[in-house]
Amino acid sequence: MSGYDLTGRRALVTGGARGLGAGMAEALARAGAAVAIGDVREDLGKDTVEALRASGAVAEFVPLDVTDDAQWERAVADTVASLGGLDIVVNNAGIEITSPLADLDPDDARRLLEVNVLGTALGIKHAFRAMRPGGAAGQGGAIVNIASVAATIAFPAIGMYSATKSAVDRLTRVAAMESGKLGYGVRVNCVYPGLVPNEMGTRLANDLVEIGLFPSAEAAVGAVVDLTPQGRLGDSSDMADAVVFLASDAARFITGAGLPVDGGMGM
Repeated sequence: MSGYDLTGRRALVTGGARGLGAGMAEALARAGAAVAIGDVREDLGKDTVEALRASGAVAEFVPLDVTDDAQWERAVADTVASLGGLDIVVNNAGIEITSPLADLDPDDARRLLEVNVLGTALGIKHAFRAMRPGGAAGQGGAIVNIASVAATIAFPAIGMYSATKSAVDRLTRVAAMESGKLGYGVRVNCVYPGLVPNEMGTRLANDLVEIGLFPSAEAAVGAVVDLTPQGRLGDSSDMADAVVFLASDAARFITGAGLPVDGGMGM
């Protein structure tokens, strides 16, 4: 398992204060990486950092609204300064707003595009600038973007969310090509998480009930499980382990790839 040893690596995880992001930060730290958590929720982010430190990890919090270019610049600079470099960026921050397309609210659509697409694109931009030759870190590295199984399936009432996560997939592949052709030395991959029963997943199930697509949240979850060959929902650790793999030397010849971590739902 030496390929998964991240000792000496420095990682920035967006949306790392809670949910999947916190699980990813914890998994990276267990593999030996020093971790900076970037989030708009300073209270939760600092609590997560303290928990990581209590486990023996090196961890820092950096305020970060991923839709703000200037905040990205500061967050990356602060990460490099506090951790001594930057080798891994996990673009995890994202939102989900449930709505049938016939009831689409343009403001909700813009918010989804800003956070999920622009936020990921800015993360790639500033990771490249820091990790490429001549950058503040300058040693190359790995970017892992978080897409969704929603990018690979047709499920009702998540049309705009699905579109944004499909965009994350395309950004990943173009970024991988640019990095290679421009000599940045940065691998860029993404994962497609399946549904996880965290805050976002629970809210989605309840929203589907409110819209009238399912009689209960349990029925909505059951429909997802029925579409999943492994017969269960995902767990935070399932997603986190995939991120560690893609960030590690075990994935040293993998770039521009999308890794489904969905129990087979999107096949």
